[in-house]
Amino acid sequence: MNANSPEAGPGPARTGAAAATGRIILLTTSHRVAPGLLSWPAWRALHGADQVLCADGAHPQLPYLREAGIAVEEAAPTAEELVGACAGGRTVVVVATGEGEPALTDGLARLAGTGRIAMPELELLPASYDLPGARLLDLVQVMDRIRLECPWSSRQTHEGLAKYGIEEAYELVEAIEEGDRDELREELGDVLLQVVFHARIAEEGRPEDGEEAFSIDDVAGGIVAKLIHRHPHVFGDATATTPEEVKEHWLRTKAVEKQRTSITEGIPLGQPGLALAAKLASRVRTAGLDIPLPPVEGVGYELLALAVRAESEGVDPEAALRAAARAYRDAIRQAEG
Repeated sequence: MNANSPEAGPGPARTGAAAATGRIILLTTSHRVAPGLLSWPAWRALHGADQVLCADGAHPQLPYLREAGIAVEEAAPTAEELVGACAGGRTVVVVATGEGEPALTDGLARLAGTGRIAMPELELLPASYDLPGARLLDLVQVMDRIRLECPWSSRQTHEGLAKYGIEEAYELVEAIEEGDRDELREELGDVLLQVVFHARIAEEGRPEDGEEAFSIDDVAGGIVAKLIHRHPHVFGDATATTPEEVKEHWLRTKAVEKQRTSITEGIPLGQPGLALAAKLASRVRTAGLDIPLPPVEGVGYELLALAVRAESEGVDPEAALRAAARAYRDAIRQAEG
């Protein structure tokens, strides 16, 4: 029987020398999961143990364990003491601290290595597991402390950080275009930091400027609601079998949400020129409008015409120009020797 299955008790029946040496269960928990939310095998092991120990009297799990009727002793036994506590076939559960009790496990390994001591059975029992995305909680906690204690970070504003958001976005695009996976992972983290940093600043609000406070949870909640609403073919009764149909759903629901009076609303004018021109052309084409380009001569209007042509052919003019620029850079380096 698997010791982690719901049917498992504190452990299989033992006889002879194995029963006499007893059993040690090292119970680990994740600080990213709410205290008290433990697995069923963990609860069974705790209730069936002869003794439950924890070195940290402030461990967040202890109030919940005691509320469940489990007597927990605050103690940090040595490896020898723990082995002695298991004599006679007793089961001792050690509720691990955040560090995972390395001194204790190292001590047990040394005792076992001597070959002179009959060792208890040792089981590592995870009582709670991280869910996908759980490390984001660590990022929020770290950002909160940095905001409070760092002389530089504590003084930053949305306006002061704006330039870094642009820089990090460009570096992310560069990592994607270079195909560097390690760099991509790092740059995604830098972009994520900008989101968390701005959300942490927003928690403080500026009532004197009429700004209401909001948190990272509000940010995440907003995008979750938006994604669900704009994907009726996933979360609702609508159907979509092609990318074109998905885009149609997205644009239709977005139009209802925004109630815009012009197709140009929502297009950031601060983006690079080629990207701006392509976005305008995309809006015109999607809306089914026939709007001729301004009949003006000049390099800017020639670039505008090229961007519109690229967009109509499914080419990102900004990415295409960057690719050409990189090729030009390589040629320069080659000529330089």
